[in-house]
Amino acid sequence: MGQRTDGATRLGAVDVQYLDDGGARAALVVSDRPVFAGPLEEHAVLVDQVAEYRPGRFYERELPALEQVLSQAAPLDLLIVDGYVDLDPAGSPGLGAHAAEAGLAPVVVGVAKTRFRTATHAVEVLRGQSARPLYVTASGMALDTAAELVRSMAGEGRLPDALRHVDRLARGASPA
Repeated sequence: MGQRTDGATRLGAVDVQYLDDGGARAALVVSDRPVFAGPLEEHAVLVDQVAEYRPGRFYERELPALEQVLSQAAPLDLLIVDGYVDLDPAGSPGLGAHAAEAGLAPVVVGVAKTRFRTATHAVEVLRGQSARPLYVTASGMALDTAAELVRSMAGEGRLPDALRHVDRLARGASPA
């Protein structure tokens, strides 16, 4: 994980909720600790209009909203996205790869709640008492290190607390 020139490590988790009016709400929680206990910052932005969903081109819909919410915060060293970094072992880019390519963070970790049929390289992470794994992929970090990061994040449930919290913010909960 990279360090900024001021010595601080900044980690962020993002999520996007699509609204009935054709827009979206994007949210970000930022922490200075890999376990993501107690966020330093929380941000949420409304996006007036997002692209229509197109199979295989999900990033076109989600990436602009992520860029908007990330513009509200100082640069991150690591970004966690809801989804896959790459969609198969050959490296077909998913949302996380497009986020990395756009320069949103030097390290991007994808945490998906459902298995994508071609993502056979994703590391399955079991958390809490859940028998259902999370699927972890990464860019700029070894997969086993990314999986351990997700495994060690604060929270007893299947989803780490930071991912649960950023989901609630994206759904309209007020920042703390």
